[in-house]
Amino acid sequence: MSRFPTRTAESGAVVVRPEGRLDMIAAPELRKELHALAGGAGARVVVDLGGTEFIDSSGLGALISGLKAARQAGGDLRIAAPTAQVETVLALTNLNRVLRTYPSADTAFGAEG
Repeated sequence: MSRFPTRTAESGAVVVRPEGRLDMIAAPELRKELHALAGGAGARVVVDLGGTEFIDSSGLGALISGLKAARQAGGDLRIAAPTAQVETVLALTNLNRVLRTYPSADTAFGAEG
């Protein structure tokens, strides 16, 4: 059973919400969760980072790995509601160019329906 709460957004995308620290302790489990969710053809996954107070390179690696898995399956992974610390890390690493952020999990895939 996952320790990350999941739900389905109105767009049909699966939303995963890691809470607290997304570091070398939590990242491997998130990576597994994202790969499981991204396994379906055309899977759309949103990682809601509104409750993530800290992210390090392990957490970033889990997100990139999930993005790669989703795209290989013909889907996509997007991130939503990042906290200030997460935004800073994404900007410092230039990953904000790869992992575009959205204001909320419900709007991450909203424009395309």
